[in-house]
Amino acid sequence: MKTKGTKKPKVNLVTLGCSKNLVDSEVIMTQLSGGGISVAHEMDGSAYNIVIINTCGFIENAKQESIDTILKYAEAKKEGWIEKVYVTGCLSQRYREELQDEIPDVDAWFGTMELPALLKKFKANYKHELIGERITTTAKHYAYLKISEGCDRPCSFCAIPIMRGKHISKPIESVLTEAKHLAKNGVKELLLIAQDSTYYGLDLYKKRNLAELLDRLSEVDGIDWIRLHYAFPTGFPEDILDVISAKKNICNYLDIPLQHASTNMLQRMRRGTTREKTELLLEKIRLAVPDIAIRTTMLVGHPGETEQDFRELLAFVEKWRFERLGVFTYSHEEGTRAFHMKDDVSPEIKEERANELMRLQEQISLGFNEEKVGKTFKTLIDRKESGYFVGRTEHDSPDVDNEVLIDASKHYMRVGDFADVKITEAREFDLYGIPSVNK
Repeated sequence: MKTKGTKKPKVNLVTLGCSKNLVDSEVIMTQLSGGGISVAHEMDGSAYNIVIINTCGFIENAKQESIDTILKYAEAKKEGWIEKVYVTGCLSQRYREELQDEIPDVDAWFGTMELPALLKKFKANYKHELIGERITTTAKHYAYLKISEGCDRPCSFCAIPIMRGKHISKPIESVLTEAKHLAKNGVKELLLIAQDSTYYGLDLYKKRNLAELLDRLSEVDGIDWIRLHYAFPTGFPEDILDVISAKKNICNYLDIPLQHASTNMLQRMRRGTTREKTELLLEKIRLAVPDIAIRTTMLVGHPGETEQDFRELLAFVEKWRFERLGVFTYSHEEGTRAFHMKDDVSPEIKEERANELMRLQEQISLGFNEEKVGKTFKTLIDRKESGYFVGRTEHDSPDVDNEVLIDASKHYMRVGDFADVKITEAREFDLYGIPSVNK
């Protein structure tokens, strides 16, 4: 049935991109709901008449996905299936003027910091009393907790400062308030995220204050796991290692995006470090927290990356054997410093290098997983899917890391509960197990 423009607003919010975008969407939903607007996240069917698309503009593939999604809903509007389409987020922040001309069926465009203006479209005001409260869209037992916004780093390849602005830390008390609300609503695991968590506190407290934040979050009742993401290696606050080691509910897990290992490439990428400094930091991390799982990301195909640079990266990964590793290929983004360099690594070579690096990581990951067979791990059960209960150990973050699969035809698990699981089989990126029987 086509809309006639008289329905009460029912909003479908569609999120593209990273977990930081997802938190932004959850804040939008909370504010709309607080203003009496019916809103749901990525709703199926046609039980809505307004769409808000929270876009990503990080790299070419993400931008194209955002544009395709906007075009899909713009066409639905033209055909009368929905009444209005609003676009917000990173792509809108970065390309608003061009997109307004190219997709005129979108009713309004908003940047990353324009939530009050978006709310006004629904005759709703921003409610300060809702700060710290959030409707979550993830499984009820875990939630992402954003501790800062923006980034001050000068990385050559990254457009995030263009879209998100300068680094702004959330005050510790505000983060704690939000954490307590989440815990009260059943959240057991907090996944701390930021564009750059290493920088946390420098703007507010004139010092890197991540250690104090972690320490105080660890005291929040009801939180069993705290997981740290996106710790920039340059200026890494080493005092957090003592906190991770001392606090039982802070996971032995660290997401530290290194991006490369060749000093030549680190300098071209403007990462502010060298291979030698990176290795020294990794030594300190492994020494301070021996059981830590380090997740990192690597970027291949940046302008100027030679075969020798790539071979050095491969050797580095083989030496350090990261428990978790992701790879992405360089995207030539206007407005970044690298855009003025010649994009001299062909798309084919970029893909070949990414694939070769991931083949190496598959073998590293398989080796780690095979060592787990016969051992028992505390596991958080996330969902039931395709005949399995699917969970994670403290060494794994949702969506990006390994999972533990338990045959649902043989064992019953409760989603959202912790269980001791004995590992019986290992694959490259998955573990299979059975509930451990306590005697």
